Amino acid sequence: MLKKKFKDSIINLIEKKKITVGIVGLGYVGLPLAILFSKKGFHTFGFDVDTKKIKLIKNKVSYIERIPNKYISFLTKNKNNCFSSYKNIIKCNFIIICVPTPLKKNNTPNLLHIKKTIKNIKKYLKIGQTIVLESTSYPGTTEEEIVKILSNKFDIGKDLFVGFSSERINPGVNENSIQQIPKVVSGYSKNCLEIISYLYKKLFKTIVKSSSIKIAEFSKLLENIYRAVNIGFINEMKFVADKMGIDIFEVLKIAATKPYGFRRFNPGPGIGGHCIPIDPHYLFWKAKKMGISANFIKLSAQTNSKVLNFIKKKIKKILITNKLQHKSAKILILGMAYKKNMDDLRESASIKLIHELTKDKYKNISYHDPHINNSEKKNFNFKAKNLVTINGKKISNFDIVILMTDHDIFDYKNILKYSKNVIDCRGRYKLQKKIIRA
Repeated sequence: MLKKKFKDSIINLIEKKKITVGIVGLGYVGLPLAILFSKKGFHTFGFDVDTKKIKLIKNKVSYIERIPNKYISFLTKNKNNCFSSYKNIIKCNFIIICVPTPLKKNNTPNLLHIKKTIKNIKKYLKIGQTIVLESTSYPGTTEEEIVKILSNKFDIGKDLFVGFSSERINPGVNENSIQQIPKVVSGYSKNCLEIISYLYKKLFKTIVKSSSIKIAEFSKLLENIYRAVNIGFINEMKFVADKMGIDIFEVLKIAATKPYGFRRFNPGPGIGGHCIPIDPHYLFWKAKKMGISANFIKLSAQTNSKVLNFIKKKIKKILITNKLQHKSAKILILGMAYKKNMDDLRESASIKLIHELTKDKYKNISYHDPHINNSEKKNFNFKAKNLVTINGKKISNFDIVILMTDHDIFDYKNILKYSKNVIDCRGRYKLQKKIIRA
């Protein structure tokens, strides 16, 4: 009777929108989700240990470029609904965890943020609540880090409901339309799945139910590893094509005309963001723990890491050809974000390249990225001069211009006109005299 009472009561509250949803972690995943819940008429609380984010939200200011300030106002209908402490978790019917899952220095999972979140909210939890993990991690994380920890206080599946739902944010593309993307949901029990599915149905156009939490967790990793492996393969093809004097972008253009059996992936200066550089290591680590060597994952990571050396070799070749010394050579990096038309510096290949060049004693490195401001740079440690604006005269002062991120806002005609040498890592230009592929 108890579990039926709770389940029916919760579903009834969802239907009437008389619930409070708490989003823990207001980053690239949590903030769009919190806004969506608010837009749909649900009372929404936001929680983040970063007091700067909370202050900006209260001032109706967005700290993610593609999310307009006007959307933040959905979260500020009530003045006190975003917090840096967790005491108001007790008022939430649903708690959705969207905290980071980075890597340790040895490329093993770092679940510190999940562990801290559960530890900090545990004393505020009560019967009848539902907890959903949206942070990406290896299969078994939800059960090991949430169910196991809370089962000594609650009867999971009967008086506390737990599940996992994979996030499918495509930074710079769908932050403001995530409800259009099919939403994978899972639950610890049948009741958990039913409750969680019912909630997400109110937001998302399509719900995809997983038969278990582990399958849902695995599916999220598989989605990202699929991309990592294919990008690694194309980057390797780039190395081969370069040796043969063939333009890989022309090859891809021709291959992509096949209407079946081929999906185009583009090479680049290295993988970035939270997903592709990090998530494969989560499954590789878990597989290794179980005695399985996931060789494709390892090989793709190794191949993608070779791209920076590939770029460095192109730089050295230009210096030799032009009889320049690396200590005096002036280098301009165009684009710091890990992908175009956005302000996300996580795992940025440009930052990694700057670190490499700094180690090699390059002294005159500058960068230009209209999507990145100085406040963003403060969170990342790299030595390079920021050019807030560029023009033909400024560009002509550099010996090498490296196109790392092909923002649409760049004036490509002018860049080509005034550059002495361009290393094009994105295939934006056709091969010609001063264009070098990397």
